Amino acid sequence: MDKLKRVLSGQDDGSADGSGILERANQASTLAWGTRMKGFLVCFVLGAVCSVLGTCLLWIPGVGLAVFAVLYSVGNICALASTMFLIGPCRQLRTMCAKERALATAIMLVCLALTLCAAFWWKNNGLALLFCVLQFVAFTWYGLSYIPFARDAVMKLFSLCV
Repeated sequence: MDKLKRVLSGQDDGSADGSGILERANQASTLAWGTRMKGFLVCFVLGAVCSVLGTCLLWIPGVGLAVFAVLYSVGNICALASTMFLIGPCRQLRTMCAKERALATAIMLVCLALTLCAAFWWKNNGLALLFCVLQFVAFTWYGLSYIPFARDAVMKLFSLCV
């Protein structure tokens, strides 16, 4: 707590350890394990509720797809951000950019942006739905990268089916 007070008041210059501003912020904002779990659960459940609510509202004539695209994308962002409570923002960004996850992360974020562009800017419902499906597949592939041998098992399952 003293470290947080020094950083917020500007008295801690951080030059002694040579760390960057993100690393200092991560060190200064340590949360208790219970608080981390509560933050994770709230953020994850909020993301799941947004995604399910968006799916339910998909069938509203006229505006359903735009609402779905926004809520589904916000749900994915919340679910992705929920793990920052567990491991911290710097480590989360490092793991997202690790070689085994970088492609899935990039595809997921690009599809997320393209989903919103298709829904609001281009007003193309088919593209918005396609990008939501690609967003789901990329997010699933990203999540599987955290489970040992899960990607290999999925690939083997698909090869057996095809």
